[in-house]
Amino acid sequence: MFTLSPPAVRDTEVFTRLPDRFRRPAVTDWSRANRGGAAIDSFLEAPAFDSAGNLYVGDIPFGRIFRIDPAGDWTLVAQYDGEPNGMKLVSDDEAVIADYRNGLMLLDLRRGTVRPLLGHRNSEGFKGLNDLVFGADGSLYFTDQGQTGLHDPTGRVYRLRSDGRLDLLLANVPSPNGVALSPDGKVLFVAATRGNCVWRVPLMADGGVAKVGQFFTSRGPSGPDGLAVDEAGRLLVANPGLGVAWVLDAMAQPVEVLRSVAGASLTNLAFGGVDRRTAYFTESVTGTVLRARLDTPGLALARPVRLPGP
Repeated sequence: MFTLSPPAVRDTEVFTRLPDRFRRPAVTDWSRANRGGAAIDSFLEAPAFDSAGNLYVGDIPFGRIFRIDPAGDWTLVAQYDGEPNGMKLVSDDEAVIADYRNGLMLLDLRRGTVRPLLGHRNSEGFKGLNDLVFGADGSLYFTDQGQTGLHDPTGRVYRLRSDGRLDLLLANVPSPNGVALSPDGKVLFVAATRGNCVWRVPLMADGGVAKVGQFFTSRGPSGPDGLAVDEAGRLLVANPGLGVAWVLDAMAQPVEVLRSVAGASLTNLAFGGVDRRTAYFTESVTGTVLRARLDTPGLALARPVRLPGP
């Protein structure tokens, strides 16, 4: 018989904090739309690791990409006219950014230059991209969130194939946000933030999706955000409304809850460390990176042999 057991609860710890020299409070177009017009000095997202253990993060409202070395020291890598919401490394030299304002962008991590990869579909601009993940076959899955929600459940999820074909997989999601693939690559998990849940999206052999369901239900003022999967197939869910990250088993039962110690806006996460057993989290409002040691390594993220395109 399946029984529910209460999850273990423990605190994260502070790894590092955005240095004061990079903080410049200002009202931006992004803060007007997302923070009630308040002056802000940063909003961190898009964590991604290179093979040397450096953590890259994006600062959405100021179009900045930072590199954080294993000792916690920060370097400004790039600043451009955009809103970097999600990021995955293609190699230690290049990253793909899900940019809310501009679409998919390519970042040269050595030069700090940014150029377009895909800015629209069939001449129509995106609503506002959020996050992305590569499949083992080189396909790139990404979410198009915009300002969608329960009032307008038209958020979209796309797949950009390695040959350049763009598939619209979902067009009815209330605020699609983080995305992650199961270890076998047959299931895509999508955080539906304003639906306060995570969707389970089976990827069919013919390239479509079927029997999409609600895998996990949360609560609170803002639902699931960034997602990650470990080698055991457990799903980690950053939940900014509650300031926690859920560790979910195959039945979506929380087996552990990791609490933020630096604010409630726990937006995204990535596995790092030499053995990938440490989860690193962006606490966006305070500009803090948190971490927690786990018993299972994070799933090694796929990197494409070549970038998607014709």
